[in-house]
Amino acid sequence: MPILRAVLGTVLLAGSLLAGSIPAFAEKVSVTDVLGRKVEVEAPVQRVILGEGRQMYFVAALDKEDPFKRVVAWRDDLPKADPDSYKQYLAGYPQIAKLPSFGGMKEGAFDIEQAIALKPDVLFMNVEAKIASDEASLVEKLAAVGIPVVYVDFREKPFQNTEPSMRLIGKLFGKEKLAEDFIAFRAAEIARVTERIAKTQNLRRPLVMVERAGGYSDDCCMSFGNENFGKMVEIAGGTNFGSTLIPGTFGTVNPEAVVAANPDVVIVTGGNWGAFVPGGAWVGLGPGSDLVEARRKLAALAARPAFGQTQAVKNGRVHAIWHQFYNSPYQFVAIQEIAKWLHPELFADLDADATLKTLHERFLPLPYEPGYWVTVERK
Repeated sequence: MPILRAVLGTVLLAGSLLAGSIPAFAEKVSVTDVLGRKVEVEAPVQRVILGEGRQMYFVAALDKEDPFKRVVAWRDDLPKADPDSYKQYLAGYPQIAKLPSFGGMKEGAFDIEQAIALKPDVLFMNVEAKIASDEASLVEKLAAVGIPVVYVDFREKPFQNTEPSMRLIGKLFGKEKLAEDFIAFRAAEIARVTERIAKTQNLRRPLVMVERAGGYSDDCCMSFGNENFGKMVEIAGGTNFGSTLIPGTFGTVNPEAVVAANPDVVIVTGGNWGAFVPGGAWVGLGPGSDLVEARRKLAALAARPAFGQTQAVKNGRVHAIWHQFYNSPYQFVAIQEIAKWLHPELFADLDADATLKTLHERFLPLPYEPGYWVTVERK
């Protein structure tokens, strides 16, 4: 009998270990990514590689109690492009300091062998990495060892691809209901702006110049076409200057063209880019940022020749907003703040800061800290 019990114990232990490594409820599901590719994935996924660290902006909402429990590796962009958010995550989840990381696919710094060794259930890649991925035969090499790749997008065409991306990740995580709750919250907050604008007769849409990452370099002016922040401006009741000059999502406009257009409002996107341009003229925004310093740097950018004589500067309608709204499903917060800048009387009761705080309380594992936008002081 003791021998029999020992044998049974060994069998049960082996079975429990097997069950722990391969969830009994996992099944192969077919999903369509934002590029229209049909991909089969064993879901719910347990081991995930994030082709961009900032995909955590949504991943964290699905696994609020333990946001990194599925993440076995990620791109190294979050601590570089958004160090303030990274510090918040690091404080709550110190184990991420040892999380395997890699460079960008477009920079040729993605290690395919490393990815294979980590045995992920899926790799999420952003659509802007598609050309580089094709050149490296990424999909084919990973498929050969049974690792699927799915493409998501929160940046190139966010108002087309954000909701499908969230639904895709939600399905693969087995968190469809939570993903739909987030989508519904996002849509309702956007509707608080669009419904009021639709009911307003003879709405005057101010001309808005959005400078992308102002002060990141000495050049002026990177901007947006009719997507991303350009689309946010249109939704918020403005006319985006870059839409007439930039055929795609991103591009540049000539400073002389800005002077000639004489925009009513100037919006600069800003972030903490000390890792890329130490001591640069960029406007440092993000959770817990120094808004006094941010306002000072914004005023300096507003004094440049492209903006100095515009109506926007003369009337004190120069603002800066957190750049990473352009690369996350949180665009609805930016839309609300921009709407209030463009139509202060129409949206006098709208509080984007309260909306962002609610987002954190309902969906995110991080405590809310202000610091996402700033306005120059009117002289």
